[in-house]
Amino acid sequence: MTLRELHDAARAALDPVTYDYVAGGAGEERVLAANERAFDRYALLPRVLCGSETRDTSVGLPGAPGASPVVVAPTAFHRLAHRHGERATARAAAAEGAVLVTGTAATTAVADVVAAARETAGDPAVWFQLYPHPRRDVTEALVRRAEDAGCAALVLTVDSPVFGRHTRDLRNGFTDLPPGYAAENMRGLPGAPPGRPAAITMSPAVSWRDVDRTRRMTALPVLVKGILHPRDALLAVEHGAAGVIVSNHGGRQCDTVPAAVDCLPAVARAVAGRVPVLLDGGVRRGGDVAVALALGASAVGVGRPVVWGLAAEGETGVRRVLAALRDEYDHTLALCGGRRNTDLTGDMVVRREETW
Repeated sequence: MTLRELHDAARAALDPVTYDYVAGGAGEERVLAANERAFDRYALLPRVLCGSETRDTSVGLPGAPGASPVVVAPTAFHRLAHRHGERATARAAAAEGAVLVTGTAATTAVADVVAAARETAGDPAVWFQLYPHPRRDVTEALVRRAEDAGCAALVLTVDSPVFGRHTRDLRNGFTDLPPGYAAENMRGLPGAPPGRPAAITMSPAVSWRDVDRTRRMTALPVLVKGILHPRDALLAVEHGAAGVIVSNHGGRQCDTVPAAVDCLPAVARAVAGRVPVLLDGGVRRGGDVAVALALGASAVGVGRPVVWGLAAEGETGVRRVLAALRDEYDHTLALCGGRRNTDLTGDMVVRREETW
C-alpha cells in the first residue's frame, strides 16, 4: 500500500471521532494544511556525476547512533487506533531502525513500550516526550520513569502553554478518553487520585528555568521540541539542549504560525551545527525528507502517517510507512548525486516558482 492508501484504509477502519482526533488541528486548520503544502514550494537542484552505488543515510542522534533519518514523532493514544497500540508502533520502529518518541499521552506505559521495542531489537532507541508540569515533583517522577524504562533521551515539548482548541474534537464532544483507556504514564504520580491517572496539565508560566530544572534532574540528553523562532533555538542551545526540534505541534496548537519547514532554515543557521536540528510537521514523502535535510535538519519526525499505518495494518502498517519514507528518501538522495545525508546542502534548494 502507498501512504495515501494506508490513510484511506485507516479512515475506513477508525471510528469517525477517533479519525477526526488524529487528523484534525487547531482553529480553522490553516497551519495543518500549510505544513504539507509548504513542501510543494521547494524543489531540489540535483548534482550529477558524484554519486555512489550505495548510500549511507544513517544519522547520529542523542542516544541513537546510526539511526534512520525518519523518527517516529510523539503522538497520543495509539490504542484508539489499534488494539496493540504503542507496543505495535514500538516493535515496528525498532525493526526499521527508527527512533521512537513515546510520550506523556501514550495509552501504554513507557516501560511497556520500551520492552516491546526490545522484542524486535536488542538496543532500540526510545525517547520519552514530556510536558514540563507546573509541579516539579510530577515532572521529576516522569523523568525517573523514563530513565528506569531505559529511554535514551528526553524530549521536552515547550509549545503548549495552554491546550490547543481542536475544532473537530469540540464539535464531536471528544474531551476525554473512552472507558478502558488512559494516559498510562500519568498513573501513580504525586497528586494523582488513587487508582486514576493525574491530568496532563499545561501552564503559561513555564519558562527556561523549567528546561534547566529538567536537565538537572537527569543525565539523559534533553531535546527541546516546539521551536519556531531562531532566537528560541539559540536559547535552547545556551540552556544545554542536546537537540532542537522545529515543530508547530502538527498544526494542533496555534493556527496563526508558519509552516514548520519554512522556519527550519533560520533555526538551523542559529544553531550552527552545535546540536542536531530535527523537523516535524507535514512530511509525507521521501522527497520531503530530502528537502528538510538540505535545509539544515539532521532528521525528520512523522506523526499522523504512523498512526494511519497502525490503524490500517497494525505493526505491519507502521513498518510500511517507515520503510517507504526511508526508501523514497534514499532514492531521492541517489537522484541528487548524494552519497550521504550531508551531501544535501542549502544551495540545492530552490523555490519552485524560480524554476520555471
